[in-house]
Amino acid sequence: MIRLLLAEDQGMMRGALALLLNLEPDIEVVAEAATAAEAVAAALRVRPDVALLDIEMPDGNGLDTAATLRERLPQCRVLILTTFGRPGYLRRAMEAGAAGFLVKDGPVEDLAVAVRRVLAGERVIDPALAAAALSAGPNPLTDRERHVLAAAADGATVADIASRLHLSESTVRNYLSAAIGKTGTRNRIEAARNARANGWL
Repeated sequence: MIRLLLAEDQGMMRGALALLLNLEPDIEVVAEAATAAEAVAAALRVRPDVALLDIEMPDGNGLDTAATLRERLPQCRVLILTTFGRPGYLRRAMEAGAAGFLVKDGPVEDLAVAVRRVLAGERVIDPALAAAALSAGPNPLTDRERHVLAAAADGATVADIASRLHLSESTVRNYLSAAIGKTGTRNRIEAARNARANGWL
């Protein structure tokens, strides 16, 4: 049996996926989690063969969770399943050690096949998303530009961002200016929207 951990913050979706995957003759959902912290704790406790992770979770994301599992439980294969088919997310998932990346609008049979394939050592990537990631190119933002832009996305002032990130206001302005230039947008709100749409934040 393939021992599977399922991490999905929406209870109804998590329950439906668990029910459908448990119908497969060779897959057993051995743990479920609603948050990133629960997913890591459950993985260390039950040591699954495959972890199926959503990207958006209340206390973090599946990308950071994938990186944590790669470090703490390297034998566990990670498959990212998300509503957000953004090229930047795919790149970040692969960098975090994920073996697969699928969007949620596919049939459950494809998901079961993907679980088997990643356990066999293959990479499984949604074909349309792979093509989009290749055409989009790499994330142009540095880590610091990403952090500053993410902090600006909720409309925070430069002073607020500087205080939150322990930077000077002039340094925050420089990072925001660089991010605006790299995203080809007119202001920080547009830059944050563009970066989020591409999965760079």
